[in-house]
Amino acid sequence: MADPIKKITLQNGTTRYRFVIDVGRDADGKRKQLTVTCDTQKEAKDELARLRHERRTGQLIAPSKMTVSELLDLYLKSKEDDLEESTLVGYRNALCHAYEYLGHIRVQQLTDAHVESMVAWLLVAARRRGGAKGTGLRTTTADGVLGRLRAALRLAVRKQLVARNVAEDVTIPRKARKADRRNNKRPDPWNVVEVKEYVLGIRDERLFAPLLLGLMGLRPAEVAGMRWADIDFETGTLAVANTRTMIGNARVLEKDTKSEAGERTLPIPEPVKLALLSFRVLQEAERATMGGYYIDSGYVFVDLLGQPMSTRQLREQAYLLMAKTGLRQVRLYDARHSCLTFLATNGVPDTILAAWAGHTNASFTKRVYVHPTAADMHEAVARLNELLGVSGVRPDAVM
Repeated sequence: MADPIKKITLQNGTTRYRFVIDVGRDADGKRKQLTVTCDTQKEAKDELARLRHERRTGQLIAPSKMTVSELLDLYLKSKEDDLEESTLVGYRNALCHAYEYLGHIRVQQLTDAHVESMVAWLLVAARRRGGAKGTGLRTTTADGVLGRLRAALRLAVRKQLVARNVAEDVTIPRKARKADRRNNKRPDPWNVVEVKEYVLGIRDERLFAPLLLGLMGLRPAEVAGMRWADIDFETGTLAVANTRTMIGNARVLEKDTKSEAGERTLPIPEPVKLALLSFRVLQEAERATMGGYYIDSGYVFVDLLGQPMSTRQLREQAYLLMAKTGLRQVRLYDARHSCLTFLATNGVPDTILAAWAGHTNASFTKRVYVHPTAADMHEAVARLNELLGVSGVRPDAVM
């Protein structure tokens, strides 16, 4: 077998040793080859042996000129069949910062230092909107950017474009996280007293029933997507199977639930059932009043003409009523947190709690959605009283 290493002489008289090795095939099945030039024959032999070993063990990485931007395009393309449109938009929005900061770099030249530098930039200068332009992003937003970049680089590893994921061990600095929590403390979800005050304050409002659906733990998109056909008053249940969410806070996207676990059937609390029955009667009266102008859309959350309303309108209506009732403003989504916290602190088992929320993982439900307050700690205090309140001990005996 002929020696693949060839001795060559350059125009300036310098001697080099060169070989060509097959490194696989491209997407079209065309053979790909790598040409390697070394200073000495020994270096060439060692490099040839290394490359042959990597090829034999499936570890050979062929040279590629693919940039980070091209990799991110490939990654987003690979997700089109797996993700909902709204989720894919979120991925694109997260990766716009990676495109801007790292997009020009070749994937095979990307290093940990590049990714760490991007993280530092995200935290101090990457903001485009939602505050002073050129300031830093929240650490949660930076986490999202980093997470999507990690996923794109995992794809690069699987396709043997790179040997390792240089973003895998890069994290947001702990000091930045602590500073972000300190400077951007989010208001706590409503406690039990506030929820009850809100319910009492809005019970005469037209949209009382849809707002109660949010207070029983449904996502805003699930409230907006609820149809009368999904509600069975005879069995006292409602099926969560359809959502109407917003893309870019401007366009409504109707789709099925966020996940398979999100598609669930829930028993309807009696106050919610009564409110829904009253609201259906009210809609019938509105239909009769509006006549041919009324649109029988079949949705629960509709305006006076029967047109389905969006999560944006649900949020705006809720905020108006928070102000009207004198309650502090919290995110509409936090009503879900309040509901799940109440259920968790009142003995509902973890598996039921997760199923009610539409999650597959009970630990995720408790970690993200359950926020016990000091008022919720009474059970713990009662148990500590039993532990620490030693009866029959004279005060002078412990001095």
